[in-house]
Amino acid sequence: MALLSDLINLNLSETTEKVIVEYIWVGGSGMDLRSKARTLSGPVSDPAKLPKWNYDGSSTGQAPGEDSEVILYPQAIFKDPFRRGNNILVMCDTYTPAGEPIPTNKRCNAAKIFSHPDVAAEVPWYGIEQEYTLLQKEVKWPIGWPVGGFPGPQGPYYCGIGADKAWGRDIVDAHYKACLYAGINISGINGEVMPGQWEYQVGPSVGISAGDELWVSRYILERITEIAGVVLSFDPKPIQGDWNGAGAHTNYSTKSMRNDGGFEVIKKAIEKLGLRHKEHIAAYGEGNERRLTGRHETADINTFLWGVANRGASIRVGRDTEKAGKGYFEDRRPASNMDPYVVTSMIAETTILWKP
Repeated sequence: MALLSDLINLNLSETTEKVIVEYIWVGGSGMDLRSKARTLSGPVSDPAKLPKWNYDGSSTGQAPGEDSEVILYPQAIFKDPFRRGNNILVMCDTYTPAGEPIPTNKRCNAAKIFSHPDVAAEVPWYGIEQEYTLLQKEVKWPIGWPVGGFPGPQGPYYCGIGADKAWGRDIVDAHYKACLYAGINISGINGEVMPGQWEYQVGPSVGISAGDELWVSRYILERITEIAGVVLSFDPKPIQGDWNGAGAHTNYSTKSMRNDGGFEVIKKAIEKLGLRHKEHIAAYGEGNERRLTGRHETADINTFLWGVANRGASIRVGRDTEKAGKGYFEDRRPASNMDPYVVTSMIAETTILWKP
């Protein structure tokens, strides 16, 4: 008698050329991920060769019931770590039947910015530090915390090891390997300052691919937490009080910044970001005002500061960049629930295209 796990792990390539394609898209809240699967006759490696598909937008908060069809445009392909073989995940964006991007489709505008000749010439690199919190399913309280109570104060948990300091490492490592398998440029993981909170980094990734890779890495993480019976939270301040919030620090450089004399280019870019601070904050995630308080390694939400090696700044420049006179900087303002299409393209637009 076959076990359920045996059937889930069947190797389809032994009996058929057919493959399963999981279409992924961002739902109506702008943060919820949705997906559904279909069978294709054989392996596909080019998203342009995948068929468009549709779904009921009235059930995701993206269309009215009387005109509910939303069209999925395949944009980026990844190997499927759950089904393996030739099966794939595909990140899609969303359009009306007439071909207009729907309001929650933030990829379309980002792709326009990244395809601008001035932006493309600068080859913008991104490294995104995605923080998240793992919650107990029944009580929505961080894993490892006593229900209704609190663990000992912050200090031993950041990059900590041990059964009394690190909770959820099996999920974290499963996600790390699954992302590498999928072809996502995940570059590391670590335990965070608040217990039950973790971080992974995606990048360096160029242009629009940073958003595609981060969204699919989030999808893979939520699928793994589903299997583990744990709830995934991207809330920027999941626990009030003397506990660190969760961010998505975005490291950024352009070709000019990476070349000799790049530090001067970095300083000009930071100056432009300061002039548009309010616009960026408005686009950097819901509930960020609960996180950006001037405490817990943040700058106050209404204040724009930058500094070398300063984790209490809005923008941090590393000592290595200062010393080399070229490199990258870190925008510490984005919340953990930010849309990477919005944040990455906005940074490029402000620093490369915007004329004050």
